[in-house]
Order: sequence, then C-alpha cells, then structure tokens
Amino acid sequence: MRIAIAGINGFVGNKLNDILSITPENYHIIPIDITNGIDLSDRTQALKIQSFDVFVHLANLSYVPASYTDPEIFYKTNYLTTLNALELCRKYNASFIFISSYIYGTPLYLPVDEKHPITPFNPYAQSKVICESLCEGYNRDFNIPVIIVRPFNIYGVGQKGNLIIPEIINQLKQGKSVIQLKDPTPRRDYINVKDVAEALKICINHKHKSIKKYNLCTGISYSVLELTEHINQALRNKVCFRFNNTDRPNEVNETKGSYAKILNELGWKPKTDLIDGISEIMKYEGL
Repeated sequence: MRIAIAGINGFVGNKLNDILSITPENYHIIPIDITNGIDLSDRTQALKIQSFDVFVHLANLSYVPASYTDPEIFYKTNYLTTLNALELCRKYNASFIFISSYIYGTPLYLPVDEKHPITPFNPYAQSKVICESLCEGYNRDFNIPVIIVRPFNIYGVGQKGNLIIPEIINQLKQGKSVIQLKDPTPRRDYINVKDVAEALKICINHKHKSIKKYNLCTGISYSVLELTEHINQALRNKVCFRFNNTDRPNEVNETKGSYAKILNELGWKPKTDLIDGISEIMKYEGL
C-alpha cells in the first residue's frame, strides 16, 4: 500500500512513520514535508507528488495564539494544503485521512461525542471546520473516501513548541526551580501521540467509501494543576509551579471526549494513561 504522509517530519507524522515502518504490513511511504522542500500549499509543487493509495494530511499550522496574530496565513495554508491534497486524491482515486482538532467549543455536555454541535472558538479551529467542509464536498461530489479524526490534546515524547508540556520541559532544562505558568484550572483530555498514530494506522487499513468522523481522546480530563502534580511526581528533582491566572481568549474550561464511536466501528481505544505518558517524557528528556 502506498501511503503519502504530509507533515511526516512533524510530531505526529514522525510517530506514524515509525509505527508503519516496524509493522509486518507492506507499506511504501511517500514523505511530504515543507522541510524537505515540498510546500503542499503550492499547487505546482503538489502536482509533482507521485501516486498513492492513501493520503494522510498532517501538514497544517496549529499554534492557536499565532492564528490570532496572523489569521490570513493560517486560513490560507490550512485551506490550500487540504484542497491540494484532496485534488491529488481525486487524481489518483485514493482515500483521504484528515487530522482535524477539537472543534466543539464550550461543551454542552460531557463527554463530548461526534454528535455534539460544532462551535469553532478561534481562527485555528475555524480553519479546521472549513477544511472538514471541504472534505465533505469532495466525498459527496467525487466519491473520495474520507476519514476525519478529531484529536483532543495530543502530547508525548518529542513534542516541541509552545504547548504546556513542552513549555514546562523548556523551563526545566533551563535549570529553573520555579516554573511559571498561566491559569491552573482548565481541564483537558490528553491523548498520547502513540495512540494517535495507532489510530491513524487503523484508519489507513480501513476500507470504506463514505465519510467518517472520529474523536481521538481518553474520556478523562485533567486540570493544569493536576498535570503539574503528575509531572512533579515523575521528576528526580522536584520544582515549584506558580500560576498567574491569565488565560487565552475564548478559553474552554473543560474538554473530555468520548471515543465510543471509533471503538465500536474500528476497534481503537487509547492505551497510554497520562501518568505513564508523562513518566516516559521525563525519562526521555533526562529529567
């Protein structure tokens, strides 16, 4: 099976590539990444990508605060990469896997399932909703098989950027004994990148002709304060966490998802709990 992975050098893409490389199935990986000189938002470059059976689309901008400071780049990049990838799927008669995000806004009920109303609450989430609509159109009009996965808060070994766990690790590596964070109260459903990659592998092997949408989550939420307590337990040298009680615009107080649909239809469920996942990160970082 020929698998095109866009964003293969990113956090999730790397893990997916690792998992596909060590399994007995016969996968031929077609690597696509802007760091390799392939800009998927450029149609001319996209058309040079060789034929494939399944396209896994991970090449999106995802840092929420940046979506406020430069929304044009976010909308343009996320829309065009998705459009060009879908056009390639139409050209090669291939299936499409789109990695969306948490797009439900403030929950009306918990746990949040796929039937929950969609309420984008920042430019990043809005761009994902637009791309999901594009996927629906290509499935309806051109019969492109599509699976949309909606991961909640992904974390794990090797994560970079300004998200909370990498932010804490960066401060720890600077030798700080007092770690400064923002609001300690928001609760999040943290899903390990290994479990996300395993779900994507299952989706790659799933034969279908329709459009399917699945949450990727654990069904358990942790506050920022609880997260820091688990991190401190995993550290060889304990630190002090201090909070300034400021948050981002349109902050959602709690996310907690249901993975019942993907469990029932594809047999996937998360295997890594947060405590084990954090311990693995701290061991990897030498902390």
